[in-house]
Order: sequence, then structure tokens, then C-alpha cells
Amino acid sequence: PTATKETMLYSQILLSLFAASSALSLGGVTTAPRCAAASLQRLPAPCMQAVIDAKTVKKLRDATGAGMMDCKKALVEHSGDVEKATEELRMKGLASADKKASRKASEGIIETYVHTGAKLGVMVEVNCETDFVAKRPEFQELAKAIAMQVAACPSVEAVSESDISPEFIEKEKKIEAQSEDLQGKPDEIVQKIVSGRVNKLIKTKLLLEQPYIRDPNMSVDELVKSYVGKLGENIKVARFIRFNVGEAEAAAEEE
Repeated sequence: PTATKETMLYSQILLSLFAASSALSLGGVTTAPRCAAASLQRLPAPCMQAVIDAKTVKKLRDATGAGMMDCKKALVEHSGDVEKATEELRMKGLASADKKASRKASEGIIETYVHTGAKLGVMVEVNCETDFVAKRPEFQELAKAIAMQVAACPSVEAVSESDISPEFIEKEKKIEAQSEDLQGKPDEIVQKIVSGRVNKLIKTKLLLEQPYIRDPNMSVDELVKSYVGKLGENIKVARFIRFNVGEAEAAAEEE
């Protein structure tokens, strides 16, 4: 009896569906389509996703160092807008790099760059956490980019602000305080102006603060942090030295 009831119920459902489809095809019933339309109106509008091709994903990955899936997700979220996706991924990369900044980085490589004509040469030390990452092509690519950056920025004298001596800062402040345009101004105003000018001067001497030569929209510091996100380890530019032909002779003559 139970099986018979289930069979009858199943048959009734099939008949109802058949009757509804027949009515729709003949145009005899208008209630069904109205109900269907009303139901559709209550549903949320379908999400229109931009078509993201592999070339765009690769371009974003090369620019940010983020993973393939992260790049694709960012592009989808921003409807294919590469600029907005790049900004989002860079912010995530900076946050990731900041978390890894306290890790010890004692491995790494020494990289060199000699400019065309062999009149200018640079040597840099870039550190990471493991020898495995130090051997990665991406890490070596970063080290070469840093060396080229140093060669392109003759005013750069230190990696970061921590490498600038307090004595140098005080000396520059005293010199700046003697500027003619500051004479006669209140001391508080003079101190603020002097600090601002000296900070601006110091930034011109710091490697990490410089705009990256291949992409002026990002700093060298942001470049390094993008590789932290790509390689998953803390990375630091330890030191550098620049050589110019004839520089040693000129220094000796001055002495």
C-alpha cells in the first residue's frame, strides 16, 4: 500500500508538470509565467564577471610578485582593472613583508653590476633566510635590480635611515638653521622647517626610498617587499659599494 501511494503521488506530480508545460506552450495560462517572472525578480542579479585571460594574470603577477590565484582573484574582484588589482596586491604584499621583517636573514648573495664602458661598477649584498631561496632565479633577479638601481642613483649613500649617523643629521640641521630665509623667525617654526628640510635631504640619500628605475610608481622598498611576498622569506638589502674609475686618485689628491 505504501508503494502504491508513492507511485500515485509521483504520477500526480508528473501530470501536473505536463499540464503546466502544455499550458505554457499553448498560451492558455498566463499565471505560471507571471509567477516565474516574479520569482526571478526576487533573485539577486547575476554577478557579471570580466573575462580574465592568462596574459593579464601573468602581467599582474610579474608586476606584483603575487601568486597566480591571488592575481586572478584580484582581477575578478576589480572587474579586470589591472591598476586597482595591482594596488590591492601591493598592499597585501607590504603587510606580509612587515610580518616577516623580524625574521633573521643571514643567507643571501653578493651581486655586481658593471655599467657599459666599464667606468662604473656596483657591488651589493642582499640577504634572505635560507640558502634555497638565495639560489632562486627570482632572488638573483632582485639582487641584480638593486645593483642597477645603485648605479643609477649617484646621490644614494645608505640603504635606510638607520644607516645615517646621528652626527650627520645634527650637522645638517645646524647648517640648515643658518639659512638666510630662517633668520628672525620664532625658534619653534625654525625647528619644524629645519627638520622637514633635513628629512627631505636624507631621503635623497637612502636607497630604499628611491623610486624604482623600472617602475617609478613604486619605491625600492616596495620592490623588495614584493619579492618577500613572492618568495615567502624576509629579504634585506644589507650594504652596497659604488666604484667610479678615477675616484681613488681624486680622493688621494684631495688628501
